[in-house]
Amino acid sequence: MELSVVVSTLNDRERLLSCLDALAARTPSSTEVIVVNGPSSDGTTGVVRERDDVDVLVEISERNPGVSRNAGFELATGDVVAFLDGEYAVDHSWYSAIDESLADETAVVTGPVTGGPVGTDLQSPRRVAGQPVTLFHGNNVAFERSVLESLDGFDEYLEDGSERDCAHRVAGLGHDVSWSATMAVRCEIGTDGGRADPDWGATYRSLSYRLAKNYGPRPTVLARAVGSALYDGGSGVRRLLSGEATPTGWISDGTDVVTNITRGLWDGVRARYTDRSSRRNPNGLSKRHDRAVRVYDRR
Repeated sequence: MELSVVVSTLNDRERLLSCLDALAARTPSSTEVIVVNGPSSDGTTGVVRERDDVDVLVEISERNPGVSRNAGFELATGDVVAFLDGEYAVDHSWYSAIDESLADETAVVTGPVTGGPVGTDLQSPRRVAGQPVTLFHGNNVAFERSVLESLDGFDEYLEDGSERDCAHRVAGLGHDVSWSATMAVRCEIGTDGGRADPDWGATYRSLSYRLAKNYGPRPTVLARAVGSALYDGGSGVRRLLSGEATPTGWISDGTDVVTNITRGLWDGVRARYTDRSSRRNPNGLSKRHDRAVRVYDRR
């Protein structure tokens, strides 16, 4: 297996260094490491350029995970491409788990992510519009290169949830996603506490867009988006009654959700008819080649 690892980072220098140390210690020296940085302002560029275990450093200007992953994939040369977030360090069994899973003719493999903001393991397939879909962690996933090429990478329209959209498209092409408990990554350096409030607008624009794009303007798509919004709205009412939220904030969030569901559905339908191929990706890797502001390539 010739493995390329694309590590995305943004203003998280200390945890990135822990991630790179783990990759150097726990993967073969032949592993190609590509760091996609940006736009960071914490000195990440300097410390990465000083390391001799990073093959390529890519500087980008957009805070979009899909853009970051595509920028790394564009420069990767391995027949297997893995994606990590720089805040996570791989376990000792991470490399062997990828090797063994892909040797069993699995196209995509993912594993547990612990110690950071992602806490749910996505092991069970779910059925969407009659199609079984297995989700995966965008912060810890490996693909056969040919699968990513057939998908044209990630959809860069999405500022949130591009890996979920990718999972729907993987299912649409008939590829299997494998879960390996030993393909584990964890956050080895603690955070400074607290989490940002959810951006409900971006969340629901992403949800409605990817459903409309992948399954078309059918009633089940609207029902799924609205049902999810009602569930989260009910949770908001409970926070409101307990004093954890304000009426103004709850109404503002609700308005944002409705507006972005409408926008996402419209943009998703347009995207579906823009790219009528099975890959469903009108904003993919091949659509542009100006993601990188600067590339430092040691190969």
